[in-house]
Amino acid sequence: MATFGSKVIAFNRELSFTGLLPENIAILNPFQDNPEINRISEAFYNKFYNDERERRLILGINPGRLGAGVTGIPFTDSKRISAVCGIHIESVSTHEPSSVFVYDVIQGYGGVEKFYGDLYINSICPLGFIIRNAKGNWVNCNYYDAKELARIMKPFMKESLKKQLEFGISRKVCYVLGKKNALYVQEINQEEKLFKEVVILEHPRYVVQYRSKETEHYIAKYLEALTEEK
Repeated sequence: MATFGSKVIAFNRELSFTGLLPENIAILNPFQDNPEINRISEAFYNKFYNDERERRLILGINPGRLGAGVTGIPFTDSKRISAVCGIHIESVSTHEPSSVFVYDVIQGYGGVEKFYGDLYINSICPLGFIIRNAKGNWVNCNYYDAKELARIMKPFMKESLKKQLEFGISRKVCYVLGKKNALYVQEINQEEKLFKEVVILEHPRYVVQYRSKETEHYIAKYLEALTEEK
């Protein structure tokens, strides 16, 4: 029987979107943009998800260029994948502040083995986006930064979420990172009836950028939510 990890790997390999996007917005697909990402992410999921255990789902927004855009693993930069997860990356070195916060939560939870044994992190939109700014540079873009983009991607997000539920994900609760992100997740959940409860947590980027002095408070808040009996 296929393991949780092998199902994630197959899902990632098949990720694609061929629809028409708004002007000056392009897809960021970590699994097609960098050949090494498949090796890294597959090593990760084979290491930490090589079983058939049920897990609870944590949903971020969409991959960013310095986190999942490099490693293929949400909220995991090259430093964390190497130093904490024991998987070496040769092609690039990145430091993502959101990843630092998440791995502090993971440590508080009991470490990577325990955390990933209980929980699976992805994004409501598993493909990322870049947008051309006024200076002509391509920068990160969230799916909800443009209403038309959110509208276009909604069917894809629904389909992707349903496919991931088949990995062996609990429907009792879904943890959503970011209040604006949660509005879209809750709307999808109301329409599709996927989860019994949606728990909203501040996005790691918000914490490190605007509430860095309260980091310990937010780590404790995460841990309380993730360890509460559901």
